[in-house]
Formats: sequence, C-alpha cells, structure tokens
Amino acid sequence: ADGPGPCGAFVCGLRARDGRTRRCRPFAEGFCVELQGRSHLSSGLVLRWFQGHLQRCLGAVRYRLQERCRVSLSACPGQPPTLHILPCSDYVCCHISMAVRLIPAIPLGDALYLTALPPEGPQGSLAAEALWGLNASRQEQRLLAWLKEQAPAASCHLKCLQILKGLRDLRRHGLEEPFCSQWGRVLSSYVLKTALFSLLLQGPLEAWDERFLVERLEDLVLYLRDCLRKQVLMDFFLGNSSVPEAVALPRFLKEAAPVNLLSAFDGPTLDLVAFQLISTWMQAPHIIRMYSSPRYLRPVPAP
Repeated sequence: ADGPGPCGAFVCGLRARDGRTRRCRPFAEGFCVELQGRSHLSSGLVLRWFQGHLQRCLGAVRYRLQERCRVSLSACPGQPPTLHILPCSDYVCCHISMAVRLIPAIPLGDALYLTALPPEGPQGSLAAEALWGLNASRQEQRLLAWLKEQAPAASCHLKCLQILKGLRDLRRHGLEEPFCSQWGRVLSSYVLKTALFSLLLQGPLEAWDERFLVERLEDLVLYLRDCLRKQVLMDFFLGNSSVPEAVALPRFLKEAAPVNLLSAFDGPTLDLVAFQLISTWMQAPHIIRMYSSPRYLRPVPAP
C-alpha cells in the first residue's frame, strides 16, 4: 500500500458471496470500513473488538492462575495489548515477569498471516485502519534453522541481535519526543532482523564465530547506519531472489514486489537515527551503566 501506514502493509477487501449479503451485513457493519465504494476489513475495528474480549476474559484467567502467578493486561496507545505474567514463587530468581504481545491474525495459508496494525494516532484515517501487516515468522524460523546448520556451532548472530535490541531500548530512555517514538519505529525489531539477515548472507558464516562477537556487532551497526543514510533497506522475504533455496518460500513471497522498509520515513529523520545509532554504539558502556536496572543485571559473584 502506498497510502498511510507502514510500507508493505496490505489492504484486505471483504466481499459477500451472492445470496449472503443480508447474513454478512452485521459482520460488515461491525468490522469493515467503506473505501471507494468497497467494503474492507478494518484492522482497527478488529483490534478494538479483540481488546474488549481480552478484558472480559482476564477475570477467569486470573482466577485459574491466582496460586501460580499474577496476570495483568496493558494496552498503550499505538501498541498491541500486552499480557504481563509474574510468577508467584518463594525464589527470588523466579520473580521475573513475562510480557506477551497479543495480536489478532488472519491465516492466508503457506504459514503466512495478516496481522492487525495498531493505529498510529488517536484518530487514524479509514484508509489506515484498512491496512494489515504481513507476518512471515514461520519463514524466519526456517531461515534461522538453516543458518544454525550452516554457521559455526558457537555462532554469535543471535547474540548480536539481542544486544543491539537491548541498546536500542536503553537509548530510548534518554530521548525526548517526538524523536523517541521515531527512534523506535525506524529501528523496529523487524528492521533489525532484516539488517542481520541481509548481512549474514553477504559474508562467510565462519566469521560469525563467538570469538568475533564485538567485530560482528560493529559490522551490524555500521551496515544499519549505511542503510539509514542511503534510505534503503529492502524487506528480506518480499521479492528477494537471494534467499537460499533451502528456505522454502511460498510463491506469494517470491513473486511479490520488493518493499523498502525505510521509504515511509523522511531523510532528516533517518539521518538523525543514523547519527544517534553510532553515538549509542560508541557510548554503549556508559548507556548500559546509566539506564540498566539492577534487577535485570546478572549478579556478580562474591569474591
């Protein structure tokens, strides 16, 4: 979709079959928006319906799990609802909460899903509400499985991704709006994974041995910086002919038009994110000390 919303999103059109218009009318009125005379399934309306059902079901879930854990639900503007689970245990090491994002999805077949996109603002346009994201997590798992077979046994590529995501989240604490929100959207988890996958296929996988963790992490940061400066980072699965043949991709992905994940952002924003990314990498030890909470740090053994 070239309109509002993230690039690579899809518009889902809903059409009633002949003779079933009256039967489908209640569904269309509750979950669809009219665009250019056609009825489109609204991700915004589906997401609001989904959140309402989650709130009503939370009481029953709490009751069944009250002896084992505490359960709560949060729904921030522009974010999918998140289920927070805190185990009830006498062991301090078990007092770590788990956050699970709950996103309604529509199966397309071939392990592909349309996922509801959270609204960008408090009052999104009808065109934006009709947009859905394409989820190819199963294909990501296949690629990771192939990389595990090809890369060294002690490969550090997943550690690089985890560290970079951690630095991104820590750096957010020191940023002010509106750049703080732009920082998170530009350096989304999907963008970071796409940069990692693209870099992995460029060089020998033997270079990703854990001995070279710092060097490979720096390579990933510099590669991402170059993509931001050039304003180009192509989606790894949509229309990408360089995906290894061992990673079976559905025909839908192979024949799709390539999508630039950064085309929705203006040049000055991407330049500022690139500058801040390099600054974050150069000041990584200081940022970790300043913004890391002691409860999430690994305890240091007593001398």
